[in-house]
Amino acid sequence: MMIEYTPLSTMDTTPKTNEPDPLSPLRPGSHNGVAPSAYRTNTDVLNRAIQDIGMGRYQWQLFAVIGFGWASDNLWPIVTSLILVPVSYEFNVAQPPLLTLAQNIGLLVGALFWGFSCDLFGRRWAFNLTIGITAVFGLAAAGSPTFAAVAVFAALWSVGVGGNLPVDSAIFLEFLPGSHQYLLTVLSVNWALAQLLANLIAWPLLGNLTCSSVKTCTKDNNMGWRYFLVTMGGLALLMCIVRCLFFTLYESPKYLMGKGRNEEAVTVVHEVARRNGKMSDLVSDHLDELMSLEDENQPPRQGLSTSDQMRMLMEPLNFSHVQALFNTPKRAWSTGLMIFIWTLIGLGFPLYNAFLPYLQQTRGVQFGDGSTYITYRNSLIIATLGIPGSLVGGAMVELPRLGRKGTLSFAAIATGAFLLASTTASTSAALLGWNCAYSFTSSLLYAVLYAYTPEMFETKDRGTGNALVSAANRVGGILAPIIAIFASVQTTSPVYVSGVLFLAAGLLVLLVPYETRGKMSL
Repeated sequence: MMIEYTPLSTMDTTPKTNEPDPLSPLRPGSHNGVAPSAYRTNTDVLNRAIQDIGMGRYQWQLFAVIGFGWASDNLWPIVTSLILVPVSYEFNVAQPPLLTLAQNIGLLVGALFWGFSCDLFGRRWAFNLTIGITAVFGLAAAGSPTFAAVAVFAALWSVGVGGNLPVDSAIFLEFLPGSHQYLLTVLSVNWALAQLLANLIAWPLLGNLTCSSVKTCTKDNNMGWRYFLVTMGGLALLMCIVRCLFFTLYESPKYLMGKGRNEEAVTVVHEVARRNGKMSDLVSDHLDELMSLEDENQPPRQGLSTSDQMRMLMEPLNFSHVQALFNTPKRAWSTGLMIFIWTLIGLGFPLYNAFLPYLQQTRGVQFGDGSTYITYRNSLIIATLGIPGSLVGGAMVELPRLGRKGTLSFAAIATGAFLLASTTASTSAALLGWNCAYSFTSSLLYAVLYAYTPEMFETKDRGTGNALVSAANRVGGILAPIIAIFASVQTTSPVYVSGVLFLAAGLLVLLVPYETRGKMSL
């Protein structure tokens, strides 16, 4: 497969004066008191150095451990949906969607906190903490004595889960050679594998150790969900240990450069080269000093002044990273569209998927096979179909006539169409078939969405951009269970709403003015 990207040997490092391209959204003015042209030129230099090093041992190791974050992002929402029925039975809950609501509130907090903070204080500490937090509270939830306790722990573990994609996508993209940015899409295979793993473990545990009805449910005959949480929490703990003890994550050189720490950025590039068995000729002299523009009556000074550093610490108050995402009409339109698209998908996906086991069981009763065992078996089959969707997405995004935007639009529209078609199912087999098709296209959708979105933001604002769209996605997730509380999930109403939301998102993608295929990230 031919990858089209700007050859590094011919890259023009001259600052542009016209409106920026999607990966160069800089404008005349300043960012944190720093001249944007210096940042842009330095980014080109670092891109060239990383491309010269190539895709090697360090990036492949990073690919593996970053996959843990992708897996966790889907694993734990699936965990919540799988334990929804047994938990509501054991504690005789009148409104089971409250558990999903608590989870999505935690995901929103996590997306905002980790996404914004990684732009301010770096990626490394967030990278190592997110899965650890998930593991601790996931394990603690297994001993919950009440439904309220389960909901609180679900919210707390979700604070860790919510930070995985905003942080991990930024880290991976900033170490990738431009020729291999399509791997950000392939990473989503971990998202599908996590869903498969969760259902594979849930089938014997929840399928055999769950109450058959709320009337006969006690803790002793409903231990499956507790064993399931212990298993999932233990898996998260193992992932955290591997990340912390068996892999050394270096701070992003582009992040360091953006903070005026050029020597450290060069050191990281050389260390990555050494890990890959290569040499790099990058020296700090190749990087321009970021120039202070704080006083227009004084000549620019090299390095970051004290007020520059204070301004960086005050960034959460002045929202400079957010402002940079809306600094031109075209950029504002693009960012606004992506936020709205993520909101629609964030509402449509949990509205259907989070209640899928519940829907399968209640509708299965109508079709004569509503046993818990059959419900979780079907969930496993549906999850299996998501794996090829992620892999196909990695290939489709590199097709010239489709690219990121065309593939994303196709996947969203197809997902909505299959959901609407599932309402016509009159047998269990037909319902399973439509759900399998939905699983394939929705995995394709998320594979492209998670790659296309961070490519549109600069390094210095990428964590913030990821945080905004992730927060919008989580807001949609919060609204989904609220809707489910007031609307019966035993009807096809949630399916209709979800299908229409996906169709709308797919059409809106066509209005995004940028295509990032074949372009290097800044």
